[in-house]
Amino acid sequence: MRPRHTRRRGTLTATAATLVALCAAQTLSVASAATAAPAPDRAAAAAAHSRTATQAAVTSAQERAAKAVARSLGDASWNKSLRAAALKSAEVPVAERATGSLKAQLAAADQDIVKAKGLDAKTGSLLRLRLGDASMRAALEAGTAPWVAAAVSDDDMTTVTAYDSQGVAHQLSADKAPTRPVYVIDVDGDKALAAGLDVMREEFNKAGVPSAGPGAVNTTPQSQAQVPAAKQPAGVAAVATAGYWSTKITAVHLNNDEEPWIKGGAEIYSLVSGFGLDGKVRVDPVTMPYIKDDGVVYRPNQLLVNWSSYKYNLADVVMMEEDGSTNYRDLAKAVAGILLTITDQGAYIPLVNAILDAIPDSWWTDDPDYVESWYTLAQQSKGTLYGARGNGYMTVEPYFVQQF
Repeated sequence: MRPRHTRRRGTLTATAATLVALCAAQTLSVASAATAAPAPDRAAAAAAHSRTATQAAVTSAQERAAKAVARSLGDASWNKSLRAAALKSAEVPVAERATGSLKAQLAAADQDIVKAKGLDAKTGSLLRLRLGDASMRAALEAGTAPWVAAAVSDDDMTTVTAYDSQGVAHQLSADKAPTRPVYVIDVDGDKALAAGLDVMREEFNKAGVPSAGPGAVNTTPQSQAQVPAAKQPAGVAAVATAGYWSTKITAVHLNNDEEPWIKGGAEIYSLVSGFGLDGKVRVDPVTMPYIKDDGVVYRPNQLLVNWSSYKYNLADVVMMEEDGSTNYRDLAKAVAGILLTITDQGAYIPLVNAILDAIPDSWWTDDPDYVESWYTLAQQSKGTLYGARGNGYMTVEPYFVQQF
Protein backbone atom coordinates (compact mmCIF):
# COMPACT_ATOMS: atom_id res chain seq x y z
CA MET A 1 0.00 0.00 0.00
CA ARG A 2 1.19 3.51 -0.71
CA PRO A 3 2.11 5.78 2.21
CA ARG A 4 -0.67 7.84 3.69
CA HIS A 5 0.23 10.98 5.56
CA THR A 6 -1.37 13.41 7.98
CA ARG A 7 -2.10 16.74 6.36
CA ARG A 8 -3.05 18.98 9.30
CA ARG A 9 -0.74 21.92 8.97
CA GLY A 10 -0.54 22.79 12.64
CA THR A 11 0.55 19.24 13.44
CA LEU A 12 3.18 19.30 10.73
CA THR A 13 4.67 22.58 11.86
CA ALA A 14 4.77 21.43 15.47
CA THR A 15 6.38 18.13 14.52
CA ALA A 16 8.99 19.82 12.35
CA ALA A 17 9.41 19.07 8.75
CA THR A 18 10.47 20.72 5.46
CA LEU A 19 12.81 23.29 4.39
CA VAL A 20 12.89 26.68 6.11
CA ALA A 21 12.59 26.85 9.93
CA LEU A 22 13.12 29.94 12.00
CA CYS A 23 15.58 29.25 14.80
CA ALA A 24 14.30 30.78 18.04
CA ALA A 25 17.81 31.79 18.99
CA GLN A 26 18.56 33.59 15.73
CA THR A 27 16.99 36.51 13.92
CA LEU A 28 16.86 36.13 10.18
CA SER A 29 17.35 39.12 7.92
CA VAL A 30 15.85 39.54 4.47
CA ALA A 31 18.20 38.69 1.65
CA SER A 32 18.79 41.36 -0.94
CA ALA A 33 17.82 38.82 -3.58
CA ALA A 34 14.31 38.73 -2.15
CA THR A 35 13.42 41.82 -4.12
CA ALA A 36 13.70 39.73 -7.26
CA ALA A 37 11.20 37.17 -6.00
CA PRO A 38 7.47 37.49 -5.49
CA ALA A 39 6.36 38.41 -1.97
CA PRO A 40 5.86 35.20 0.04
CA ASP A 41 2.19 35.91 0.74
CA ARG A 42 1.52 36.66 -2.93
CA ALA A 43 3.42 33.57 -4.05
CA ALA A 44 1.55 31.37 -1.57
CA ALA A 45 -1.81 32.79 -2.66
CA ALA A 46 -0.92 32.22 -6.30
CA ALA A 47 0.16 28.65 -5.51
CA ALA A 48 -3.08 27.98 -3.63
CA HIS A 49 -5.12 29.14 -6.61
CA SER A 50 -2.88 27.14 -8.94
CA ARG A 51 -3.27 23.97 -6.89
CA THR A 52 -7.06 24.16 -7.01
CA ALA A 53 -7.05 24.82 -10.74
CA THR A 54 -4.47 22.08 -11.39
CA GLN A 55 -6.39 19.48 -9.42
CA ALA A 56 -9.61 20.33 -11.25
CA ALA A 57 -7.90 20.19 -14.66
CA VAL A 58 -6.11 16.88 -13.98
CA THR A 59 -9.24 15.27 -12.53
CA SER A 60 -11.34 16.45 -15.47
CA ALA A 61 -8.82 15.12 -18.00
CA GLN A 62 -8.62 11.73 -16.29
CA GLU A 63 -12.41 11.48 -16.08
CA ARG A 64 -12.74 12.23 -19.81
CA ALA A 65 -10.09 9.64 -20.57
CA ALA A 66 -11.79 7.03 -18.37
CA LYS A 67 -15.14 7.54 -20.08
CA ALA A 68 -13.53 7.37 -23.53
CA VAL A 69 -11.66 4.15 -22.71
CA ALA A 70 -14.81 2.60 -21.20
CA ARG A 71 -16.82 3.25 -24.37
CA SER A 72 -14.00 1.91 -26.51
CA LEU A 73 -14.34 -1.49 -24.84
CA GLY A 74 -17.36 -2.12 -27.03
CA ASP A 75 -14.85 -2.95 -29.76
CA ALA A 76 -14.18 -6.66 -29.17
CA SER A 77 -10.74 -6.68 -30.81
CA TRP A 78 -9.52 -3.64 -28.87
CA ASN A 79 -11.06 -5.00 -25.67
CA LYS A 80 -9.14 -8.26 -26.04
CA SER A 81 -5.89 -6.45 -26.83
CA LEU A 82 -6.23 -4.16 -23.82
CA ARG A 83 -7.07 -7.09 -21.52
CA ALA A 84 -3.92 -8.92 -22.62
CA ALA A 85 -1.81 -5.79 -22.04
CA ALA A 86 -3.30 -5.15 -18.58
CA LEU A 87 -2.62 -8.75 -17.53
CA LYS A 88 0.93 -8.60 -18.83
CA SER A 89 2.06 -5.19 -17.53
CA ALA A 90 1.53 -3.29 -14.30
CA GLU A 91 0.94 -0.12 -16.36
CA VAL A 92 -0.20 0.21 -19.96
CA PRO A 93 0.59 3.38 -21.98
CA VAL A 94 -2.98 3.43 -23.22
CA ALA A 95 -2.71 6.68 -25.20
CA GLU A 96 0.20 5.28 -27.19
CA ARG A 97 -1.66 2.03 -28.00
CA ALA A 98 -4.95 3.67 -28.99
CA THR A 99 -5.99 4.47 -32.55
CA GLY A 100 -8.58 6.63 -34.29
CA SER A 101 -10.89 8.86 -32.27
CA LEU A 102 -9.82 7.31 -28.96
CA LYS A 103 -6.21 8.24 -29.65
CA ALA A 104 -7.25 11.85 -30.35
CA GLN A 105 -9.32 12.04 -27.15
CA LEU A 106 -6.53 10.65 -25.02
CA ALA A 107 -3.97 12.93 -26.65
CA ALA A 108 -6.12 15.95 -25.76
CA ALA A 109 -6.45 14.74 -22.16
CA ASP A 110 -2.69 14.19 -22.01
CA GLN A 111 -1.99 17.74 -23.20
CA ASP A 112 -4.32 19.17 -20.56
CA ILE A 113 -2.57 17.22 -17.79
CA VAL A 114 0.93 18.23 -18.90
CA LYS A 115 -0.10 21.88 -19.11
CA ALA A 116 -1.92 21.83 -15.76
CA LYS A 117 1.11 20.37 -14.00
CA GLY A 118 3.42 23.07 -15.36
CA LEU A 119 5.50 20.58 -17.34
CA ASP A 120 7.20 21.02 -20.69
CA ALA A 121 5.37 19.80 -23.79
CA LYS A 122 8.31 17.47 -24.49
CA THR A 123 7.28 15.43 -21.42
CA GLY A 124 5.13 13.27 -23.68
CA SER A 125 2.17 11.08 -22.74
CA LEU A 126 1.48 10.67 -19.03
CA LEU A 127 -1.77 8.67 -19.14
CA ARG A 128 -1.50 5.08 -17.99
CA LEU A 129 -4.00 2.26 -17.52
CA ARG A 130 -3.64 -0.33 -14.76
CA LEU A 131 -5.74 -2.96 -13.05
CA GLY A 132 -7.19 -1.47 -9.88
CA ASP A 133 -6.16 -4.31 -7.56
CA ALA A 134 -4.35 -7.63 -7.84
CA SER A 135 -7.46 -9.40 -6.55
CA MET A 136 -9.23 -8.52 -9.83
CA ARG A 137 -6.82 -10.45 -11.99
CA ALA A 138 -8.65 -13.81 -11.88
CA ALA A 139 -11.97 -12.26 -12.93
CA LEU A 140 -10.32 -10.40 -15.81
CA GLU A 141 -8.60 -13.59 -16.99
CA ALA A 142 -11.97 -15.37 -16.84
CA GLY A 143 -13.46 -12.83 -19.25
CA THR A 144 -15.52 -10.66 -16.87
CA ALA A 145 -16.19 -7.33 -18.59
CA PRO A 146 -14.10 -4.62 -16.92
CA TRP A 147 -15.28 -1.16 -15.95
CA VAL A 148 -13.05 1.92 -16.10
CA ALA A 149 -12.45 4.54 -13.40
CA ALA A 150 -10.24 7.60 -13.07
CA ALA A 151 -7.68 7.68 -10.25
CA VAL A 152 -8.49 10.32 -7.67
CA SER A 153 -6.39 12.23 -5.14
CA ASP A 154 -8.81 12.38 -2.23
CA ASP A 155 -7.89 10.02 0.62
CA ASP A 156 -11.21 10.75 2.35
CA MET A 157 -13.45 9.62 -0.50
CA THR A 158 -16.01 6.92 0.25
CA THR A 159 -17.01 5.96 -3.30
CA VAL A 160 -15.37 5.48 -6.68
CA THR A 161 -17.17 6.11 -9.99
CA ALA A 162 -16.54 3.51 -12.69
CA TYR A 163 -17.98 3.40 -16.22
CA ASP A 164 -19.06 0.43 -18.32
CA SER A 165 -18.81 0.13 -22.11
CA GLN A 166 -22.22 1.79 -22.49
CA GLY A 167 -21.02 4.84 -20.58
CA VAL A 168 -23.20 4.05 -17.55
CA ALA A 169 -21.70 5.17 -14.22
CA HIS A 170 -21.49 2.76 -11.28
CA GLN A 171 -20.65 3.70 -7.68
CA LEU A 172 -18.14 1.43 -5.93
CA SER A 173 -16.83 1.40 -2.38
CA ALA A 174 -13.49 3.14 -1.99
CA ASP A 175 -12.57 1.03 1.03
CA LYS A 176 -12.93 -2.43 -0.50
CA ALA A 177 -11.89 -3.47 -3.98
CA PRO A 178 -14.83 -4.83 -6.02
CA THR A 179 -14.85 -8.36 -7.39
CA ARG A 180 -15.43 -7.00 -10.91
CA PRO A 181 -12.18 -5.95 -12.63
CA VAL A 182 -11.72 -2.19 -12.92
CA TYR A 183 -9.21 -0.47 -15.15
CA VAL A 184 -7.84 2.68 -13.51
CA ILE A 185 -6.78 5.63 -15.66
CA ASP A 186 -3.90 7.31 -13.88
CA VAL A 187 -0.88 9.54 -14.46
CA ASP A 188 2.56 7.99 -14.85
CA GLY A 189 3.79 9.35 -11.53
CA ASP A 190 7.46 8.46 -11.98
CA LYS A 191 7.62 10.15 -15.38
CA ALA A 192 5.70 13.20 -14.19
CA LEU A 193 7.83 13.51 -11.05
CA ALA A 194 11.13 13.27 -12.91
CA ALA A 195 9.99 15.99 -15.32
CA GLY A 196 8.53 18.00 -12.45
CA LEU A 197 11.76 18.04 -10.43
CA ASP A 198 13.61 19.29 -13.51
CA VAL A 199 11.07 22.10 -13.72
CA MET A 200 11.51 22.86 -10.01
CA ARG A 201 15.30 23.08 -10.38
CA GLU A 202 14.82 25.39 -13.35
CA GLU A 203 12.44 27.66 -11.41
CA PHE A 204 14.60 27.68 -8.27
CA ASN A 205 17.65 28.73 -10.28
CA LYS A 206 15.65 31.32 -12.18
CA ALA A 207 14.47 32.83 -8.88
CA GLY A 208 18.00 32.97 -7.47
CA VAL A 209 17.84 29.82 -5.30
CA PRO A 210 20.65 27.49 -6.45
CA SER A 211 19.42 23.99 -7.22
CA ALA A 212 20.87 20.84 -8.76
CA GLY A 213 20.67 17.07 -8.51
CA PRO A 214 22.78 15.14 -5.95
CA GLY A 215 25.17 13.95 -8.62
CA ALA A 216 26.02 17.43 -9.92
CA VAL A 217 29.40 18.80 -8.87
CA ASN A 218 29.22 22.54 -8.43
CA THR A 219 32.81 23.21 -7.48
CA THR A 220 36.22 22.31 -8.83
CA PRO A 221 36.85 18.72 -7.76
CA GLN A 222 38.94 18.44 -4.59
CA SER A 223 40.93 15.56 -3.21
CA GLN A 224 39.98 14.15 0.16
CA ALA A 225 43.21 15.58 1.51
CA GLN A 226 42.16 19.09 0.37
CA VAL A 227 38.76 19.01 2.08
CA PRO A 228 38.86 21.06 5.33
CA ALA A 229 39.14 18.91 8.46
CA ALA A 230 35.78 20.21 9.66
CA LYS A 231 34.13 18.67 6.59
CA GLN A 232 35.96 15.34 6.71
CA PRO A 233 33.79 12.51 8.04
CA ALA A 234 35.18 11.25 11.35
CA GLY A 235 37.38 8.18 11.12
CA VAL A 236 38.01 8.48 7.38
CA ALA A 237 41.61 8.91 6.31
CA ALA A 238 42.32 11.61 3.72
CA VAL A 239 43.72 10.42 0.41
CA ALA A 240 44.76 12.32 -2.68
CA THR A 241 41.79 11.18 -4.79
CA ALA A 242 39.75 13.72 -6.77
CA GLY A 243 36.02 13.73 -6.08
CA TYR A 244 33.52 14.87 -3.48
CA TRP A 245 31.90 13.67 -0.27
CA SER A 246 28.27 12.63 -0.33
CA THR A 247 25.71 11.00 1.94
CA LYS A 248 24.45 7.66 0.63
CA ILE A 249 21.13 6.06 1.59
CA THR A 250 21.66 2.36 2.18
CA ALA A 251 18.12 1.67 3.47
CA VAL A 252 14.82 3.54 3.81
CA HIS A 253 11.48 2.51 5.32
CA LEU A 254 8.09 4.20 5.70
CA ASN A 255 5.37 3.09 8.10
CA ASN A 256 2.26 1.28 6.93
CA ASP A 257 -1.26 2.70 6.65
CA GLU A 258 -4.45 2.04 4.65
CA GLU A 259 -5.55 3.95 1.55
CA PRO A 260 -8.30 3.58 -1.08
CA TRP A 261 -7.71 0.64 -3.45
CA ILE A 262 -7.91 2.88 -6.50
CA LYS A 263 -4.65 4.63 -5.68
CA GLY A 264 -1.47 3.20 -7.10
CA GLY A 265 2.07 3.26 -5.75
CA ALA A 266 3.55 6.35 -4.16
CA GLU A 267 5.79 8.82 -5.97
CA ILE A 268 8.32 9.95 -3.38
CA TYR A 269 10.89 12.72 -3.59
CA SER A 270 13.01 14.67 -1.12
CA LEU A 271 13.99 18.31 -0.91
CA VAL A 272 17.52 18.65 0.44
CA SER A 273 18.32 22.16 1.64
CA GLY A 274 21.12 24.09 3.27
CA PHE A 275 23.46 26.99 2.56
CA GLY A 276 25.50 26.91 -0.62
CA LEU A 277 29.10 27.97 -0.93
CA ASP A 278 27.91 31.48 -1.80
CA GLY A 279 25.95 31.74 1.46
CA LYS A 280 22.56 31.51 -0.27
CA VAL A 281 19.97 28.95 0.69
CA ARG A 282 19.88 26.17 -1.90
CA VAL A 283 17.38 23.38 -2.58
CA ASP A 284 18.27 20.14 -4.33
CA PRO A 285 15.24 17.98 -5.28
CA VAL A 286 15.98 14.24 -5.29
CA THR A 287 13.59 11.69 -6.79
CA MET A 288 13.12 8.31 -5.06
CA PRO A 289 11.22 6.25 -7.66
CA TYR A 290 11.91 2.94 -5.94
CA ILE A 291 9.69 3.75 -2.92
CA LYS A 292 6.20 2.47 -3.74
CA ASP A 293 4.76 0.82 -0.64
CA ASP A 294 4.67 1.21 3.11
CA GLY A 295 6.18 -1.40 5.37
CA VAL A 296 8.95 -2.28 2.90
CA VAL A 297 12.65 -1.77 3.53
CA TYR A 298 14.24 -0.45 0.32
CA ARG A 299 18.01 -0.60 -0.12
CA PRO A 300 18.78 1.83 -2.93
CA ASN A 301 22.40 2.88 -2.26
CA GLN A 302 21.29 6.28 -3.55
CA LEU A 303 23.27 9.51 -3.20
CA LEU A 304 21.18 12.01 -1.25
CA VAL A 305 23.49 14.96 -0.56
CA ASN A 306 26.46 16.28 -2.52
CA TRP A 307 28.48 18.08 0.15
CA SER A 308 30.65 19.87 -2.42
CA SER A 309 27.66 22.21 -2.92
CA TYR A 310 27.25 23.19 0.74
CA LYS A 311 29.03 25.73 2.93
CA TYR A 312 28.32 23.95 6.21
CA ASN A 313 28.51 20.22 6.91
CA LEU A 314 24.80 20.22 7.78
CA ALA A 315 21.65 20.06 5.66
CA ASP A 316 17.95 19.30 6.09
CA VAL A 317 15.92 16.67 4.25
CA VAL A 318 12.17 16.82 3.69
CA MET A 319 10.48 13.84 2.08
CA MET A 320 7.29 14.47 0.09
CA GLU A 321 4.82 12.45 -1.94
CA GLU A 322 3.55 13.73 -5.28
CA ASP A 323 -0.10 12.82 -5.43
CA GLY A 324 -1.31 13.73 -8.88
CA SER A 325 -2.10 17.41 -9.22
CA THR A 326 1.01 19.39 -8.37
CA ASN A 327 1.91 22.33 -10.59
CA TYR A 328 5.67 22.13 -10.17
CA ARG A 329 6.41 25.63 -11.44
CA ASP A 330 4.03 27.25 -8.99
CA LEU A 331 5.21 25.11 -6.10
CA ALA A 332 8.83 26.10 -6.78
CA LYS A 333 7.89 29.79 -6.99
CA ALA A 334 6.04 29.65 -3.66
CA VAL A 335 8.95 27.94 -1.92
CA ALA A 336 11.53 30.28 -3.49
CA GLY A 337 9.54 33.29 -2.30
CA ILE A 338 10.17 32.21 1.29
CA LEU A 339 13.73 30.93 0.85
CA LEU A 340 14.94 34.24 -0.52
CA THR A 341 14.10 35.89 2.80
CA ILE A 342 16.66 33.72 4.63
CA THR A 343 20.27 34.88 4.84
CA ASP A 344 23.43 33.25 6.16
CA GLN A 345 24.11 34.40 9.74
CA GLY A 346 27.53 32.77 9.97
CA ALA A 347 26.15 29.62 11.60
CA TYR A 348 23.91 26.87 10.31
CA ILE A 349 20.17 27.57 10.47
CA PRO A 350 17.81 24.60 10.18
CA LEU A 351 15.62 24.99 7.10
CA VAL A 352 12.46 23.07 7.77
CA ASN A 353 9.21 24.62 9.02
CA ALA A 354 9.22 27.69 6.85
CA ILE A 355 8.73 25.67 3.66
CA LEU A 356 5.64 24.22 5.22
CA ASP A 357 4.63 27.83 5.77
CA ALA A 358 5.35 28.57 2.12
CA ILE A 359 2.96 25.85 0.98
CA PRO A 360 -0.66 27.09 1.20
CA ASP A 361 -3.07 25.51 3.66
CA SER A 362 -5.26 24.28 0.81
CA TRP A 363 -2.45 22.01 -0.40
CA TRP A 364 -2.57 19.90 2.73
CA THR A 365 -5.70 18.07 1.64
CA ASP A 366 -3.76 15.60 -0.44
CA ASP A 367 -1.19 17.13 -2.74
CA PRO A 368 1.67 17.38 -2.19
CA ASP A 369 1.84 15.17 0.92
CA TYR A 370 4.38 15.68 3.64
CA VAL A 371 5.95 12.33 4.46
CA GLU A 372 8.90 12.81 6.81
CA SER A 373 11.81 15.11 7.64
CA TRP A 374 15.32 14.92 9.00
CA TYR A 375 16.82 17.98 10.68
CA THR A 376 20.51 18.79 10.45
CA LEU A 377 21.75 15.77 8.60
CA ALA A 378 25.53 15.94 9.03
CA GLN A 379 28.19 14.96 6.56
CA GLN A 380 29.47 12.61 9.26
CA SER A 381 26.03 11.03 9.82
CA LYS A 382 26.14 7.25 9.79
CA GLY A 383 23.64 4.58 10.80
CA THR A 384 19.86 4.59 11.18
CA LEU A 385 18.22 8.01 11.48
CA TYR A 386 14.55 8.20 12.46
CA GLY A 387 12.52 11.06 11.02
CA ALA A 388 11.20 13.91 13.15
CA ARG A 389 7.65 12.85 12.50
CA GLY A 390 8.14 9.21 13.43
CA ASN A 391 6.86 7.99 10.09
CA GLY A 392 10.02 6.33 8.83
CA TYR A 393 13.76 6.00 8.93
CA MET A 394 16.81 6.15 6.69
CA THR A 395 20.11 4.36 7.12
CA VAL A 396 22.94 6.48 5.74
CA GLU A 397 26.70 6.58 5.50
CA PRO A 398 29.36 9.00 4.21
CA TYR A 399 30.50 8.10 0.73
CA PHE A 400 33.36 9.57 -1.29
CA VAL A 401 32.61 9.81 -5.00
CA GLN A 402 35.84 9.46 -6.94
CA GLN A 403 36.38 11.36 -10.15
CA PHE A 404 38.68 10.19 -12.86
